[in-house]
Amino acid sequence: MLDMANAEIGVIGGSGFYSFLDDVTEIQVDTPYGPPSDSLFLGEIAGRRVAFLPRHGRGHHLPPHRINYRANLWALRSVGARQVLGPCAVGGLRPEYGPGTLLVPDQLVDRTKSRAGTYFDGLPLPDGTAPNVVHVSLADPYCPTGRAAALKAARGQDWEAVDGGTLVVIEGPRFSTRAESVWHQAQGWSVVGMTGHPEAALARELELCYTSLTLVTDLDAGAETGEGVSHDEVLRVFAANVDRLRGVLFDAVAALPSTGERDCLCVNALGGMDPGIVLP
Repeated sequence: MLDMANAEIGVIGGSGFYSFLDDVTEIQVDTPYGPPSDSLFLGEIAGRRVAFLPRHGRGHHLPPHRINYRANLWALRSVGARQVLGPCAVGGLRPEYGPGTLLVPDQLVDRTKSRAGTYFDGLPLPDGTAPNVVHVSLADPYCPTGRAAALKAARGQDWEAVDGGTLVVIEGPRFSTRAESVWHQAQGWSVVGMTGHPEAALARELELCYTSLTLVTDLDAGAETGEGVSHDEVLRVFAANVDRLRGVLFDAVAALPSTGERDCLCVNALGGMDPGIVLP
């Protein structure tokens, strides 16, 4: 019998990804880093136990720079999740990446300013233990196995996703200026968002497989004319595509390997180094 308080896969997204499931179990999880964005909602997809976490909280009350990313990833690992899918809305930085494009990035650029981006800061936890200073490689920030599963799932839904590209993450909550957007384009980056970092880095520190699926909701300010990006536009395009994205996510969940069969670079990210704290 499945333990209803445990999951093997985590999905960080909105309520649209779990609200229609039957037999959803809501649990609250405490972490050494404070509370996560919301309760975890545990359900079953294709025989896999999945923990859903609303990134911005139910009701979308948390702006990107105030999300407790450390608590979110810690909470997912604490219920057993070892693979995490992180869908998010982004702006396209190339004309061909217009609204409705699904891009599965393979690279990340961090332009955030004020977020706690590591577990290994040397500061003591509430129980008195303190993490060591550990340097983890993030040369390839996304799980190759998870990316392959996401791309295959998209094709199965007749939605040919862009295979690879760079997600640049800005602080938010404001959108980019035209000059910033033009600069991002000039660097050859693909899409711009506000929540992809430090999710990927924290997942790697916890030896979790992390895969981002980015849905383009608009062309960023420097990639279009007119008034630029609006919040209403982002919400409208995301809502129009959420059913398709949900289908891709659920098929990707079914295609991910079992926890014991993971053999990607994420599994031994710490390389045997002592983190100084007990991971959940």
